[in-house]
Amino acid sequence: MSWEAHELGGRPLFVWAPSDRERAYPTVYVLHAHMRSARWWFNVDPFVPSYPELIDGLAPEAVVVLVDGWTDVGGGQWIGELASYLRDEVVPFVDDAYPTNGLRGLQGKSSGGYGALVNAMERPDLFHAVAAHAPDALFEVTLAHGFPAAARELRDRFDGSLDAFWASFAGLQSHGDALLVELTATARAFGDGTLPFDSEGRVLPVFERWIEHDPVRRAADFEEAVQSWRGVWLDAGSRDEYFLDLGASALRDALLAAGLPQDRMQFELVDGGHGGMSHRYPLSLVWLAERLQAR
Repeated sequence: MSWEAHELGGRPLFVWAPSDRERAYPTVYVLHAHMRSARWWFNVDPFVPSYPELIDGLAPEAVVVLVDGWTDVGGGQWIGELASYLRDEVVPFVDDAYPTNGLRGLQGKSSGGYGALVNAMERPDLFHAVAAHAPDALFEVTLAHGFPAAARELRDRFDGSLDAFWASFAGLQSHGDALLVELTATARAFGDGTLPFDSEGRVLPVFERWIEHDPVRRAADFEEAVQSWRGVWLDAGSRDEYFLDLGASALRDALLAAGLPQDRMQFELVDGGHGGMSHRYPLSLVWLAERLQAR
């Protein structure tokens, strides 16, 4: 079948389901990265099929849902209001409208991978397997590495003021703009919007609030949930510019320490950086669909 478009809670929602509606299928909810939206999946580069086109070709034994998490700062880590939207609005809508079997997986990259992990930790009754590509993790290594560069951007261009950056913001003109947008979104998701570093890039105590949200740290608090998962697909590029390969390795160890059976962990570091991971999505989608078959 082709993709079906809906509007739910003022947001676009796109659903693919097998043509045979006489059977019930697992559901995979796809969470996009920061500064993306559900519509972004349909953007087509020359000679490169979009992810929805690849899903059409795969025809997986699953209902696949592209969820929208756009905000005025490009995203929100899929926690708070976005988590409530996913859990309380999207899941019931899909279960009511499509032939689902009650088994659900989450797939995402970067902040979407983070959201997949955290929502599965907090709601193992709803989500039963995860595929996380280069997820945000090990914050003191990955997120903190951008603090000095952001402090320099603020000093040199905006007299040290984040408010001045947003007052002049007219779209992403540079890597520095993207960095400040990403840190703003993260600061709002994990706290009151205060940046966790000073004018020289030194970490401030407020960063401890961010660390509390780190899935590497949180895994130990959700042992029962982690042990209940049917599987975790975890990968990253071995040259990830945000050092999320190191985060993925630390997260693997934390999940195994929390009691995830080794045979439910699919872990790999692949050659490449943070971008260029899209060829991995169809692989983990098929893997999730197999893990989520009723038995």
